[in-house]
Amino acid sequence: MNPPLPEHGLDSPPEDGLDDLLAGASDAQPARATAPAGAARPARAAAAPGTLREAVLAAFGAAGPLAAADPRYQPREAQLEMATAVAQALEDRAVLVAEAGTGVGKTFAYLVPALLAGGRVLVSTATKSLQDQLFLRDLPRLCEALQLPVRLALLKGRASYLCLHRLEQARHAETLPDRRAVRTLARIERWAQGTDSGDLAELDGLDERNPVIPLVTSTRENCLGADCPAWRRCHVMKARREALAADLVVVNHHLFFADMSLRDSGVAELLPSVDAAIFDEAHQLAEAGVAFLGATLGSGQVIDFARDLLAIGLQQARGQADWPGLAAGAERAARELRLAGAGSLRDLRGTVKLRWEERSAAPDFAAALAGVAAALAPVAASLQDVEEASPDFTRLAERARQLAARAAGFAEPPAEGRVRWIDVSAHQLRLVESPLDIREALQQQIRALPRAWVFTSATLGEDERLRWFTEPAGLDDARCLRVGSPFDYAAHARLYVPRGFPKPNESRHPAAVAELSARLAVALGGRCFVLTTTLRALRAIGEALPRELEALGQPLQVLVQGEVPKRQLLDRFLAEPRSVLVGSQSFWEGIDVPGDALQCVVIDKLPFPPPNDPLVEARVRRLEAQGRNAFADYFVAEAAVSLKQGAGRLIRSESDRGLLVVCDPRLAGMHYGRRLRDALPPMAPVADEAEATAWLARLAADRLPW
Repeated sequence: MNPPLPEHGLDSPPEDGLDDLLAGASDAQPARATAPAGAARPARAAAAPGTLREAVLAAFGAAGPLAAADPRYQPREAQLEMATAVAQALEDRAVLVAEAGTGVGKTFAYLVPALLAGGRVLVSTATKSLQDQLFLRDLPRLCEALQLPVRLALLKGRASYLCLHRLEQARHAETLPDRRAVRTLARIERWAQGTDSGDLAELDGLDERNPVIPLVTSTRENCLGADCPAWRRCHVMKARREALAADLVVVNHHLFFADMSLRDSGVAELLPSVDAAIFDEAHQLAEAGVAFLGATLGSGQVIDFARDLLAIGLQQARGQADWPGLAAGAERAARELRLAGAGSLRDLRGTVKLRWEERSAAPDFAAALAGVAAALAPVAASLQDVEEASPDFTRLAERARQLAARAAGFAEPPAEGRVRWIDVSAHQLRLVESPLDIREALQQQIRALPRAWVFTSATLGEDERLRWFTEPAGLDDARCLRVGSPFDYAAHARLYVPRGFPKPNESRHPAAVAELSARLAVALGGRCFVLTTTLRALRAIGEALPRELEALGQPLQVLVQGEVPKRQLLDRFLAEPRSVLVGSQSFWEGIDVPGDALQCVVIDKLPFPPPNDPLVEARVRRLEAQGRNAFADYFVAEAAVSLKQGAGRLIRSESDRGLLVVCDPRLAGMHYGRRLRDALPPMAPVADEAEATAWLARLAADRLPW
């Protein structure tokens, strides 16, 4: 199996070395933990106190193992500065927050000292794709270069692994939605015969949103544990055993916080035994934590429960209860809750976040919430009658009681220091209660046992103390390091802020963005991203841009987010250089397009947080209660980090060149514009559109063959 195309490319360009390191090594044989289950993990020799820094300096040296493994490797001062800071934090068991600009090579800057230190390490990443990249590519090659016999393991959440018991149930289910689902299930069954890991990422082209996946994976609620007939062959438990036997384990942020909240991911067993916890892409840590440290009740949860109830009831206790009627009652209650929560909203595209107060006082909403608990009461009673017949019924009964209790909990006022809201989409509704930040939860973990904690990303703030990240994470006393990018932005990049442009709140702003984007794309010959801050702007610009290009007589391809899955959309952009890709939030980060395939990034407006978002409102109220300026301390700080992320798509290697366009006159004219410009890499400004298009024309000409 070839390694999957990562969601995040290496933050080190090929010039950093190790890109083609050990090209003969087979990616088909990932370095999973190989000890028998339950085998003792032999201790590795740890670096003697005070010697880790010297070992790191030697590894990154011009005559070191990294240079020997790749003739293109060149030592970088910024990378070495970060690596030695990480080494010091590991030796001191300290907390380090390190911002490393694009091109520093932060991945190797933390991996090399972590591997050389000799202790056990937990590495957490933002996405499963980045997990796979670290585990399948970076770590095996780096371990080979350093000649270290390190045991590696990959640990994901339950939903990433095939559940053999639920696969058997799905095989006999009468509720598969359509023929496509039947074909997908058959494909999974064939793959299941040969997989060792059970990781569904091995199945190329299987979309994470495929409706069959919940049918063949487990959740905390429906897992039978030791009562499962497939327990000894369980892929989830195998992955956890391998993690406990490994020297370095790669997890993701969602898994880390899911375990903190539910104690169900295996991290709870793992964390006390590690000497260091390292969080890459740490700028996503706070939102991942907020999502998992709260409570949710979703109409989809209840519908999934109803479908499991129907399938298991008909398979294992047909005739002993009115399973179709009970399942239909629960599903109907879930749909009524969704309708009551949505209210007058119709034809939704995407997800709308509503204030709790907008719906909670309405009689129909209160009645629908009570209706969920009422529909689950007879279900729980019927399950109690057959509970001893099968562990599946025991888990179903527990799920019924938990869902009913959660519905009752949302009928009560929220806990102090928490905020509630309602997420409504075309087919689902979620009731959410969450903390405002991860400060308390993370501090509990850090105080629990002495170990090193390292948090790193290319964007963690705009000041030396990196307060955008450290404050909500409760890391006020952490060591902080800012290492700038080694790229020559002044020579290779230009920043254009069009003056006299419509303001973002004016109705003609999206059309003006489309018009300007078309002219720039024509000058460059495609190779453009247009990044929007809202889905509404995405649709408006995506519809207008083809018309503008046609009017200019240029047959450039326009790709719009949502037309096809994200990875497929990016593949099309790379395959056809004469393209313009219009994307929203998911394209602002985690996208790596080095070289001349992408040479212009247009941002429609400054990415301020939406002021009517319930979580934003709650955070603003807290800041104002503390006597602080919410606009300066929250809105501008958030916009600075997001703008930096979006701009980071442009220059991905030392040789990249391009133009960043921000179609928001506030960046040039408002008093806070200077602060936002200072957050960006030091790109040379251009005065007007003529100068901007001249720069693009020069880039286009330089691509022509000699």
